[in-house]
Amino acid sequence: MMTNVAQWLPHTMQLVEHNSIFSKLRNWVLSWFQWTPMSLSALRTAEKKILSCLKTAYRGWYVDIGPAVGASDKIWTISLNEDSPKTPILLLHGLGAGVALWCLNLDHIAASRPVYAIDLLGFGRSSRPKFSSDPLEAEGQLVKSVEEWRKEMQLEKMVVLGHSMGGFLAASYAIKYPDRVSHLILADPWGFPECPKEYKSNVPTLYRVIGSVLTRMNPLWAVRFAGPFGQSLIEKVRPDIMKKFSSVLDDKDGQSIISQYIFQCNAQTPTGESAFHAMMVGFGWAKHPMVHRIHELRADVPMTLVYGSRSWVDNTNSHIIKEKRPNSFVNVQIISGAGHHVYADKSDVFNNHVERACQMADDPSIMLSKAALEEKESTESQPSKEPSEKKDD
Repeated sequence: MMTNVAQWLPHTMQLVEHNSIFSKLRNWVLSWFQWTPMSLSALRTAEKKILSCLKTAYRGWYVDIGPAVGASDKIWTISLNEDSPKTPILLLHGLGAGVALWCLNLDHIAASRPVYAIDLLGFGRSSRPKFSSDPLEAEGQLVKSVEEWRKEMQLEKMVVLGHSMGGFLAASYAIKYPDRVSHLILADPWGFPECPKEYKSNVPTLYRVIGSVLTRMNPLWAVRFAGPFGQSLIEKVRPDIMKKFSSVLDDKDGQSIISQYIFQCNAQTPTGESAFHAMMVGFGWAKHPMVHRIHELRADVPMTLVYGSRSWVDNTNSHIIKEKRPNSFVNVQIISGAGHHVYADKSDVFNNHVERACQMADDPSIMLSKAALEEKESTESQPSKEPSEKKDD
């Protein structure tokens, strides 16, 4: 028996050693072909560097919302001034963004109330479960994740502020959970107008074919396809985004942190982006436009819409929103000189609009002086978009 073991042992050891070498070789090959240098550590570091500009103390942690979409979903959350008795506000970012890009707004808003900002499920540092490919179901999953977050946070009622895609989801959330929304603030919201019928008819056949292929891909696929050059691609294609934060990140290295942050937010598995892809048509529009559903929002939920006059987002549907909510408070503000990133382009004016909306949540009687409010704000905001103005992203 001992002889058999002695004969068998060397062969076993050789096999283990062979498998170990093979495993190392396989890992080396896989690491070589891991084109996109995604790093959760780099994302965390970039976020901390950006938020270091804040004067208000903040904390960040994961909120476990359980099996909302995946088996165990967690939402990355930052909070400021949690002890304030005023109405809290929740900030929902746009496509490809994260909590750090609110850095120009957090101090101002948190001066008077609790502020919470989250990385939406499937984005930033939050969990990345697989969403449905059905547009309404994917939308519902994202909305559900926000509600599960609220339950875990034990917030009875809150102001909900959403930018772009976050605005679309904020509106959807308010329609489904009106008892939880004391004021709805939409910042240059995506997905409200209907896709124009002439959108495709005026496009040459070759471009329609190319567009058909590209629209089958996730919107930010090029960032991941560029791999280690993804950050440089963002800096070359969108240098304006870095400049938007120059007031708090004034040196070149500081501004490059923005591009690094955006890159790392989008270098991971794009599950949230895939959900957006399922909801969109032609990138600029939603398959199920919110303008056709906004009448479902309960009449006693007040709305403030803030647009940038130079944005590509069409704000002309705002009058339709007012028409569909005749007995509701709907305040529309268009900030002159601001683009789609209205919260960063004209952060001071934007912050003031947000604070006024929050004050209405604290004291609803303020809404009775709507006419006086609009007259006062007309000195700061442009009443309508100037067609001659250059559009901005």
